[in-house]
Amino acid sequence: MIVGLGNPGPKYERTRHNVGFLVIDELSRRLSIDNWKKKDDARQAYDSARKIVLVQPQSFMNNSGVPVRLLASWYRTQPEDLLVIYDDMDLPFGKVRMRPFGGHGGHNGMRSIIATMTDRFPRIRIGVGRPTRSPEVSNGQGDTGIDHVLSPFTSDEQALVPKVIQAAAEAAELWLSDSIEAAMQFVNNLEVA
Repeated sequence: MIVGLGNPGPKYERTRHNVGFLVIDELSRRLSIDNWKKKDDARQAYDSARKIVLVQPQSFMNNSGVPVRLLASWYRTQPEDLLVIYDDMDLPFGKVRMRPFGGHGGHNGMRSIIATMTDRFPRIRIGVGRPTRSPEVSNGQGDTGIDHVLSPFTSDEQALVPKVIQAAAEAAELWLSDSIEAAMQFVNNLEVA
C-alpha cells in the first residue's frame, strides 16, 4: 500500500503540503491504475493483479491515521508493506529522502498515522524547505510553518516540482519491484534540485 499525504479539495491542490498526493497521481499514471473509489475516508485504487493499492486520505492531514489504519486492516497490509509519502520542511526544497522507519518529525499527518498504528513503516520525505522571514511583515515573524506548507510553490520551485515528483515516484516503484535498499540507494543519493 502506497499512501500519499495531503489535503482534499481544490484549495489545497497545488500546495507544498500536497506533494504526497502529486506522487500518488504520478504513480497512478505510471502504473496505469485508474479505478479510483472513495472508501473509509480515502480515495483509493487497487490493482488486484499486482496487489498494489494507492491511497490519498481525504480526512485532512491531521487525521490521516484513521483512514490509513482502516485500509491497512482491510487490505491486511503489514507495516513493512506500507509506504507513506509526505512533505518535510526539515529538508531543503527538492531533496527527496527515504527511510525504513522513524518518528513523525513534527509532521501532523505522520503523527496521526504513528498514533493509530506504529512508526515501523517506510516513508519518502519530500523537501519543501522552511519558510523565509518576510521583511514586509510588520511583526517580524514572517511566514509560519502552516502558512508555508499550505501555500503554493514559488514560480522557481514550480519549474522543478515535476522532477521532484518523478524522483519520488521512481523510488516508490523501486520499493515495489526491488527492495527498500534499492529505493533508498537511488533516491537518497539523488540531487534533484
